[in-house]
Amino acid sequence: MSNFEQSESDFYQSNYATDIQDQGYSDSGAHKIFYGSQKCQGQESPQPGAFVPLQMLSSSQSYIGQILQPTYNPEFLSHSSYADSFDEEPPLLEELGINFDHIWQKTLTVLNPIKPADGSIMNETDLTGPMVFCLALGATLLLAGKVHFGYVYGISAVGCLGIHALLNLMSIAGVSYDCVASVLSYCLLPMVVLSSCAVVFSLQGILGTSLALIIIGWCSLSASKIFLSALAMEGQQLLVAYPCALLYGLFALLTVF
Repeated sequence: MSNFEQSESDFYQSNYATDIQDQGYSDSGAHKIFYGSQKCQGQESPQPGAFVPLQMLSSSQSYIGQILQPTYNPEFLSHSSYADSFDEEPPLLEELGINFDHIWQKTLTVLNPIKPADGSIMNETDLTGPMVFCLALGATLLLAGKVHFGYVYGISAVGCLGIHALLNLMSIAGVSYDCVASVLSYCLLPMVVLSSCAVVFSLQGILGTSLALIIIGWCSLSASKIFLSALAMEGQQLLVAYPCALLYGLFALLTVF
């Protein structure tokens, strides 16, 4: 029995030893292969400080690009020129034809019929101020209980056509329709004052009629003065003021009645 146990222990010890030995051999072989491959790679790749022949560099790597040499880039030049041109562009309101300084000067010219008008400014086709004054006239009439937006724009369009045809017959230089519409609409500003008075009190009476006549003369005098300065029509102010008075008389009738 003791011999059997001794042989059994010898058997297990010998197997265990052989397994460990085989595993050690295999691990040592794997380490040799790994470190051997690293040695081969280390021998093949040059060290950082070592001298490398030009043939080896040309064979291993291909040279791409240029070093420390400025290249011509047309896109950069186009972007820079575009930025310069963008800085030199005029403001958006000026491109749209909206000049608040000229609008204010035209408004002052209309409010003061005695003041001489500047023909260079009045000859511009500015429709921003006229649209505002037409809307203001319609809004004040609406506050007085009269919905006359269609009448205001319809009478304005037909009246501008008639005055445009008349001025082209009377003047040598001629005038555009936009210029006529701009001047006649700017001169509606006194009529806006009359319609504002209609909101406060009734104009159907002697006071309202007298005020309406004064406003009609004010509008027609301002419009004729501006047309004379823009078209160089000397001595024809009464001939221009008469049809303008007829046009503004229609707006006065809408306001009073």
